[in-house]
Amino acid sequence: MNPLLALRAAELAREHIRENPGRWGCLAALLLFGPPAACVVVVVFLFTALSGASGQSAASAPGPGAVADIPADYLVLYREAARTCPGLDWSILAAIGKIETDHGRSKLPGVHSGMNSAKAGGPMQFLQSTFDSVVARHPIPPGGAHPPSRYNPHDAIYAAAAYLCDSGARDGRDLHGAIFAYNHAEWYVRKVLDQAQKYNCGAVQAPSRAAQAAITFACAQLGLPYVWGGDGPGNGDRGFDCSGLTKAAYATAGIDLPRTAQTQYNAGPRIAVTGIRPGDLVFFGTSTGHVTHVGLALASDTMVNAPDFGTPVRVDSIRRALGATRPADS
Repeated sequence: MNPLLALRAAELAREHIRENPGRWGCLAALLLFGPPAACVVVVVFLFTALSGASGQSAASAPGPGAVADIPADYLVLYREAARTCPGLDWSILAAIGKIETDHGRSKLPGVHSGMNSAKAGGPMQFLQSTFDSVVARHPIPPGGAHPPSRYNPHDAIYAAAAYLCDSGARDGRDLHGAIFAYNHAEWYVRKVLDQAQKYNCGAVQAPSRAAQAAITFACAQLGLPYVWGGDGPGNGDRGFDCSGLTKAAYATAGIDLPRTAQTQYNAGPRIAVTGIRPGDLVFFGTSTGHVTHVGLALASDTMVNAPDFGTPVRVDSIRRALGATRPADS
């Protein structure tokens, strides 16, 4: 359940345990019944078929943004390669592929042949020595070039999964460190986590078309700046504030919400916070008469959120919610 929060790599590592019950269920099943590979396959099937997970587990499903942006053959490779490393989500591989070469679509030197100025090559931008070392330790499954080539998408993506796994991604031990090993820069780690989050966001089965439309819109706004009173680029603002985002999200479904968090809460229909579903609005404040913040639920424990000044639209955990409403039922 969910890629990956901006400027919060350390917090993401802590939250990963709490927000990924599927992983720990997998480990429990492994202890009782069998090998890791079988357990991972079961979790991938269940989450994809039943819930469409969002977050950093190998079982997470692609969100609408991922399906629209990633070439189909690359998406298959990212998901299959991630399964070779328990705890590595496919979206991390996809985010690296996006940042490095736009999934092989970049026309820059070193993508399809030759090298760039850093001597890296191929869709995942491997140094030849690094690629050879990885392949020597982790034979690439059939389906690529003979011998394996860093320019072959199949070989490069499987090698990237193995490299990340060796560097700390296995079982989520140190995802931040694994990405940092791939490219020694904190900005790179943050960029990968942000992109992975975008690819995962919205991979949920909302209970209604209206809720699904609101979620799809909100996920497409990830990374936009927080702007006090902001109604988004469609209305001439660089970004959103919390209630501007939720209002704009439901406007895409033909539902006209009031403009502020308090008035959105008052508009209802109210539901118990114990029954939050994808698409519900989640409210925060000191009392029902003093509601100061609102987010759009992706699940019972996560939401798309325009948090505050200096922090962009992102996916956050739901903590200490004051109340919730279900505009899709209004």
